[in-house]
Amino acid sequence: MSDLPRRDPRQEWIARNRLHPRHGDVLASLGQGAASEWQGPHGLMRRNPHAVGFIGPNGVKRIDRSGTQQGAGGRAETPNAERKPLVEIDAPAFLVAVVPDMAGGRLSGHDRDLLGLARQLADADHTARGVVVAVIFGPHKETSFGEAGVDRLLHLDSPEVAGYAPEARLGALIMAEQAWAPRHWLLPDSKLGGGELGRRLAARLGERSATGVWQVAADAEASTGWHCTARGAAGSLDIRRPLPRVALALAECAEPVSETRHAAAELALPQPLPSTLSRIQDLGQVSVDPSGVALSEAEFILSAGNGVKDWQGFHHAAEVLGATEGASRVAVDDGFMARDRQVGATGTWVTARVYVAVGISGAIQHLQGIQTCEKVVAINMDPGCDMIKRADLAVIGDSAQILEALVTLVAQAREEKRHAA
Repeated sequence: MSDLPRRDPRQEWIARNRLHPRHGDVLASLGQGAASEWQGPHGLMRRNPHAVGFIGPNGVKRIDRSGTQQGAGGRAETPNAERKPLVEIDAPAFLVAVVPDMAGGRLSGHDRDLLGLARQLADADHTARGVVVAVIFGPHKETSFGEAGVDRLLHLDSPEVAGYAPEARLGALIMAEQAWAPRHWLLPDSKLGGGELGRRLAARLGERSATGVWQVAADAEASTGWHCTARGAAGSLDIRRPLPRVALALAECAEPVSETRHAAAELALPQPLPSTLSRIQDLGQVSVDPSGVALSEAEFILSAGNGVKDWQGFHHAAEVLGATEGASRVAVDDGFMARDRQVGATGTWVTARVYVAVGISGAIQHLQGIQTCEKVVAINMDPGCDMIKRADLAVIGDSAQILEALVTLVAQAREEKRHAA
């Protein structure tokens, strides 16, 4: 037995993982599985498919399902806000005005896409750069306007424009139009107010607005230098036309700003807002049953998986928390949840601000469906499952006990608030 030649362990690893033998030349000096990307013998960049995850900005190992991050053992490639180059434009040639929805007091994914489109229009001509002006109504909680591409911020927080006040807000936009005459007005074509306000603005300015815009491209033959493609005929037809001054764009109309940060300097109207007699009386928001909200539109989702055993407790927790219910494919296939509640690549892609995964291990299809959620909370017994690695906050323990404790805390907080009032 001692006369038999010994096989190189590194070559055994290459054969076991079905890699090309030339990979051994690269891995020899880096150690088994250490290389995440290297240049191959023909000059092409190669990626090690067995490099596991990457280390996130908080030092937690993450698993990348979207392809936006690379490698293992290093920090995320996306630079932190402090590391992004600061762009300041002191003497702009023109303005591009954006009126985001600011649902919940923060920039939504739709708003950030719209700011990315405005950034595209403002930066197209490097000899005469424009600035992106964001017009914000009422109080907000947003702290990253600069990272979203905003050069100037016009914040209007007077009582006249608070709540549902389209007439007063339209008057404010007309004042901004008279003061600066933006080259383009961009608003989200949504049901949260942007669609209505954009149509009111176009009618007041006498512009033929473009609605349902999903793509904008440079066009030297167009009168404005740009053309837009919009959805028409109930979404069954694409309409191409020169980009007008007022455009109402859909989500994913452009890539959001990610590589730079901007000044977001405060801007003020030259005159205070006039007091107007509105024909509309705002009676406040109407409470909506979260169970009736579509998953694609929900901002807070409590999703159940195979690890949930107490379904009555889960439904009670969703009701108390005011969350829209979701489910994994396994929970739907087992008959515990309806098919329209399935989250994932084979169900519904969601864009919730908060997504709570209860007893979901994290299949790749499910992780693909939640990749644009802002905050993901995972409740699971297995600390090594993929959902725990994906989550921004992980709670290890029995889901029934954790949800029961959470419901108790929420009930106590509401009772204290009621007594204080």
